[in-house]
Amino acid sequence: MKIGELCNRDVTIAVKETSAEELAAIMRENHVGDVVITNEQGGVHKPVGIVTDRDLVIEVLAKEVPLKACTASDIMSDELAVIDEQQGIWETLQLMRDKGIRRLPVVNASGGLVGIISADDFTAFFAEQMQELVNLMNREQKREQHRRP
Repeated sequence: MKIGELCNRDVTIAVKETSAEELAAIMRENHVGDVVITNEQGGVHKPVGIVTDRDLVIEVLAKEVPLKACTASDIMSDELAVIDEQQGIWETLQLMRDKGIRRLPVVNASGGLVGIISADDFTAFFAEQMQELVNLMNREQKREQHRRP
């Protein structure tokens, strides 16, 4: 399965100049834990960073930095990892493990943002797959019971 099939295509975005206060409001309004920071180039939003709710707490609130004085560019991750939508789920998981990240922007061949994948998405996907295996085993057991005299 390609990661483009599993990722969430509803991505919350902002620009580097967005204040920490605005980022927090955006996260609250959209019920998300991250905002992908993008540059628009020719109508294509290319990811350049990500700010998470944890970043806001650790880099802004804990350090008592005024929310309006801090922008996304001040707190976003320096080196943004992304994954091409054509990559498989196992390659994506490996990259997330190697980088120690829980969220990963998904891009198309031209580098445009098309989605985001999170550790929670994988948990839900694998839980669903495991439930399907359990259902299969239960059906097999019932068939065997009906065949016995």
